[in-house]
Amino acid sequence: MLSQLMNFLRACFRPNSVGYTCTGSDARGRQDGLLWYKDSGQHFHGEFSMAVVQANNLLEDQSQVESGTLSSNEFGPHGTFVGVYDGHGGPETSRFINDQLFHHLKRFTSEQQSMSTEVIRKAFQATEDGFMSLVARQWSVKPQIAAVGSCCLVSVICNGTLYVANAGDSRAVLGSVVKATGEVLATQLSTEHNASIESVRQELHSLHPDDPNVVVLKHNVWRVKGIIQISRSIGDVYLKKAEFNREPLYTKFRVREPFKRPILSSEPSITVHQLQPHDQFIILASDGLWEHLSNREAVDIVANNSRNGSARRLVKVALQEAAKKREMRYSDLKKIDRGVRRHFHDDITVIVVYLDSNLMNRASTVKFPSISVRGGGIHLPSNTLAPCTTPTEIGGT
Repeated sequence: MLSQLMNFLRACFRPNSVGYTCTGSDARGRQDGLLWYKDSGQHFHGEFSMAVVQANNLLEDQSQVESGTLSSNEFGPHGTFVGVYDGHGGPETSRFINDQLFHHLKRFTSEQQSMSTEVIRKAFQATEDGFMSLVARQWSVKPQIAAVGSCCLVSVICNGTLYVANAGDSRAVLGSVVKATGEVLATQLSTEHNASIESVRQELHSLHPDDPNVVVLKHNVWRVKGIIQISRSIGDVYLKKAEFNREPLYTKFRVREPFKRPILSSEPSITVHQLQPHDQFIILASDGLWEHLSNREAVDIVANNSRNGSARRLVKVALQEAAKKREMRYSDLKKIDRGVRRHFHDDITVIVVYLDSNLMNRASTVKFPSISVRGGGIHLPSNTLAPCTTPTEIGGT
């Protein structure tokens, strides 16, 4: 059996001399095979590190770091915006969020003249509304876009306050040092919306009391309507508007029972944390990381190593764990190309944001050179249609 597996893997290996190599300076990040990384950058309140490893044929994870003005008005507040968007069913929704969400946030910040949870909620809703409009326009020629969605994890640092907003099952974890002992504590700041969590199942049942099958245990995994694991997302319009739960959407994506209210929600859970001098860093990552590392393990890795390359280090440890689970060598896992790689791990995005206590006291009106960095990957042309995935694959988010 093992020899058959290895023969299958050898057929999927790509020679190191062919395909993708490490290119470019670190200004916009570097590419090394299926790994994209930016080992170090400077944001308004300290340093940051980013890394993305691709597993899907089309990269479904998208991410960004924006630092400088958080308003469309240059006199508005300054700070840092970080987003991790874990797509499923295709890359269209996560790409859309990457292009739209921050612009909406700046617009609402300008209108309110300050940062707030309300600004973030409005930005999420405007992004959701925009994607729904896109689905409506493309419905007749590209109906499967109604079955594409994305988790959405956002962190905003402004005026000494950290906002963490989440829809889906990506995660943000804060590392804080205990002054007396030097120990670094791991505190999860994001609320997850995955049907594997009992409170999420209870919420779904309370929202849909007339639907006993709103959550189904399928192949030992809890899924909303037996299809998808997450209960909140951007996109997934076919589970929010009944008008898109019909032909020409393929039968395998359609919910059999008609529904009157949205099954999924785009409403983010938002945590507000007043930053303290002992708060050292935040790890934001798609669930591809957390499948292999606990909060404690991730925080320890960041705390006990140099800042430079911290995100890439976390990705490497996650891949080593993925290889170990399949009883194969890490070096062999790295040789497997995108698409086939998805059988071994998910796309993984990690952003580590360091918090410099000296810079945290900087007034939000202080001007800072704006930076904008987006997580990379092996991209096919933007008009390339994502392959039609099965409900099980969609539920893997």
